[in-house]
Amino acid sequence: MSHGLEGYSQARLVDRRGVDELLRGMLLHAVGPGDATALARAHEAVTADDWARVREVDRLLYATKLNAETRRASVRSGHQLSDVARVAVGGPELERWAGLLAAKETPGCQPVATAVVYAASGVGTRHAVAADLSAFAVSFLGAALRLRLVDHRDVQVLLHALGPVIAQVTEEAVARDVADMGGCVPMVDAMSAQHERADARLFTS
Repeated sequence: MSHGLEGYSQARLVDRRGVDELLRGMLLHAVGPGDATALARAHEAVTADDWARVREVDRLLYATKLNAETRRASVRSGHQLSDVARVAVGGPELERWAGLLAAKETPGCQPVATAVVYAASGVGTRHAVAADLSAFAVSFLGAALRLRLVDHRDVQVLLHALGPVIAQVTEEAVARDVADMGGCVPMVDAMSAQHERADARLFTS
């Protein structure tokens, strides 16, 4: 996944400096209010054994993803993570989650699946959110590297500089109510919509 970056690259709307600005903007205005908030609320629900709440958060998150490729990518990676974690980590939480997925009672978006895995592993909410935001940044910059928008040194420099942003977004997500979940990034949505119909693509999103 390129998280919309390939669409920007195809439209020639991003360069080395633009990668940094775009990633920061997505963390603050898309991933934080959306995926990270869903992860925090779902993690709390799993810990409280409130599976109706877990399903609610998952469905709400799915509904906030406007583009089909974004929804598909989140669900596909969520199911893949769930399959691996069920074997690697195990436990009653992951068995319950696997049952919900098998019965198609919930979409299985990646942030909610991640919340279940972290809760099953005993990782706290704040650390789970921060880790997933860091993983998003690594994935985004990995896509930038493959698209030749940055080099290996750029990736390390940008990751190091993102620490304060990830810390800020983590605190905001942990405190945000599920009623306020959802980002506002219309340009990213537009680029993703164009990417869905591109003649050639390196990434699925």
